[in-house]
Amino acid sequence: MHNRASEVAQGRSNLITLALGLGTFLTLFDVTAVVVAMPAIAKDLGFAVAGAAWVIDAYSLAFTGALLASGALADRFGRRRAMLAGNAVFLMASIACGLATSGPLLLTARVVQGVGAAFMVTGAIALVAGAFPDYGQRARAFGIIGVISGVAMALGPTLGGLLASWVGWRWIFYANVPFCLALALAVPRVVAETNDPNGRPLDPLGVALLTISLGLAIDALLRRDASLALRAGCLVASAAAAFVFVLQQWRSPRPVLDPRVFATSAMTGVGALLTAIQFGYWAVLVYLPLFLSAGLLVSIEVAGVALLAATLPMLLVPLSGGRFVTRWGWRRFFIVAFGILAIGDLFLVLATLSASPAMRLAATIAGMLTIGVGAALANPQIGNVVLALAPPTQAGMASAVTMIVRQSGFAISIAALGATLGTTEAAVAFATPFTLAAFAALVAMVAALVLLPAKSSQNVASS
Repeated sequence: MHNRASEVAQGRSNLITLALGLGTFLTLFDVTAVVVAMPAIAKDLGFAVAGAAWVIDAYSLAFTGALLASGALADRFGRRRAMLAGNAVFLMASIACGLATSGPLLLTARVVQGVGAAFMVTGAIALVAGAFPDYGQRARAFGIIGVISGVAMALGPTLGGLLASWVGWRWIFYANVPFCLALALAVPRVVAETNDPNGRPLDPLGVALLTISLGLAIDALLRRDASLALRAGCLVASAAAAFVFVLQQWRSPRPVLDPRVFATSAMTGVGALLTAIQFGYWAVLVYLPLFLSAGLLVSIEVAGVALLAATLPMLLVPLSGGRFVTRWGWRRFFIVAFGILAIGDLFLVLATLSASPAMRLAATIAGMLTIGVGAALANPQIGNVVLALAPPTQAGMASAVTMIVRQSGFAISIAALGATLGTTEAAVAFATPFTLAAFAALVAMVAALVLLPAKSSQNVASS
């Protein structure tokens, strides 16, 4: 009888984990799947480089800004309610993306989609913590959700490419509909509601300052037709808004995003790693389909399959990372991981400059495989080093800050690489953005050398 009860409890735990993991899957799939369809979207809706970048950045910018508000609202009104509300918004916005007949309509729908995604992710993470009070169960649940996230990131480009080539890019968005409906039916049945009336306060000023700062920076980078004075003014205004945001959060008795998390040199180094991986890997993924189309003349379908070289390592390599960290310590591990990433980006630079089609193909495949391995080593361990180096009392805040830095870094890196890309018609045009990506990885190596402790927490414990 006890075994039967235990099996039922385990089955329910698995249902809860899968239901909450599906929400995370959708929000990540919608980034990576759209990436490979960008050439088709740009052609249909008349987007130039800046417009294509905004299709990704409109989602990321809204996601980042809404993350600050979603946690406070979820605490106050209920985490399950927040997740379901986010799911409903995400569903309607996905349909609107699929129906969009112009660039502005698609960008507007992507903004709304990003807001919905923020509430889905925040609600799901909080619900996992509430559903599994036991640390071991909670760690297992987050581990499974991490695998689900990896699947979304790895298979998104391939599935997106197949959908776009078979039935059109709009079906990348329509494909969300059955999953959103499944979530709406499953979550109320398997996940209990939780809330915290004394949780974090809502901070509309902080949300506005962060969103304005990021929005102005992205616009300045992508607004190629504007005067230098206007673009410089936007960057100055962005920096001013960021400074006021940090000052406001620093002085707040209950900050939504505490900048003190990155007040130590080691955590400053982690911030550099978080930003560098967005430049060196995630933003490169956004522009790889455009390069494959221009440089190798491949179809959307083939580009989606080809991107598996860069994304499949995200599923296969991370298990090795923990062993290397234990053996080498944080400093050496991240120097090696980002060194591999830099080499991969330089292979891609070589591909853009190669006159021989065979050489270009070989360098492209080598570059995609190498950046995939480097990112797959670094990406999971950045989250681990944050929790290892942050004070225990700030673990939750450190995770929140990490998520914001990841998302904002992703948005800025896409804009920065796009700003250096003059045209998408010639392979050689991609040399500059891929060089910038390699430079960011090299900066991360220096940051790891200078700012990170030599030993990991595991080594410290065993020494």
